[in-house]
Amino acid sequence: MPNATLNGLTFHFERAGSGPPLLFISGTGGDLRTQPNVFASPLARTFDLLAYDQRGLGRTDKPDVPYSMADYADDAAALLDHVGWDEALVMGASFGGMVAQELALRHPARVKRLVLACTSPGGEGGASFPFHDIEHLKGEDRARHMIPISDVRRDAAWAATHPADYEKLVELGSADPFAGEPGRAEGAHRQLEARRDHDTWDRLPQIACPTLIAAGRYDGIALPSAQEKMAARIPGAALQWFEGGHLFMLQDRAAYPAMIAFLNG
Repeated sequence: MPNATLNGLTFHFERAGSGPPLLFISGTGGDLRTQPNVFASPLARTFDLLAYDQRGLGRTDKPDVPYSMADYADDAAALLDHVGWDEALVMGASFGGMVAQELALRHPARVKRLVLACTSPGGEGGASFPFHDIEHLKGEDRARHMIPISDVRRDAAWAATHPADYEKLVELGSADPFAGEPGRAEGAHRQLEARRDHDTWDRLPQIACPTLIAAGRYDGIALPSAQEKMAARIPGAALQWFEGGHLFMLQDRAAYPAMIAFLNG
């Protein structure tokens, strides 16, 4: 698997498909070893798709030092340099959408079109759910806490009437086959620190590329109110709703076709 030295760290990245160049930036805890990953999505059948493990995650270096959102954005720009892309389409999901905002602000010439999926601007625009506040929750406890937040339709009443579905979500949400790896906890913590401090609100009007805000109607992590504020703040941004929660891309079959159509302009 390919690695690259970027900003003094060794990054793991993968690339597949053909078509216009698309950089995908993953969310909190993103690890390309977790299957299925973005390369199993329709994006890999439409674009020359590039994705990577961000600093502190997966098979990328995990220094136990503070990370900033600017660091994450500069890592993404350095990866574009490494593969020889002057500019690219960019899609960021959840935490990756926060990084994508910073990338478009710090390196505007590198972003041709931008999809911000299930993410938030921070500041007066509203922050995403504070994962740093539940960092102490692990395994099933964390999964049970997050199920009704990830999709607000999945409340206690839903769990009581769909026990098999609920327990399957608990199983999926609590699995971590890479727990205990050296540096894993430290890197995850450093990502949450950077996420806590994310705030692009005052700078969003500087984003000049065509932008789509893609959001789930029932997302309790990246709140609908934050999507509306973000869309109003970025010049010319479009806002499109999908039937789902934070994982609307997996819940609504219309999501990927709509985002692909936007990216293809």
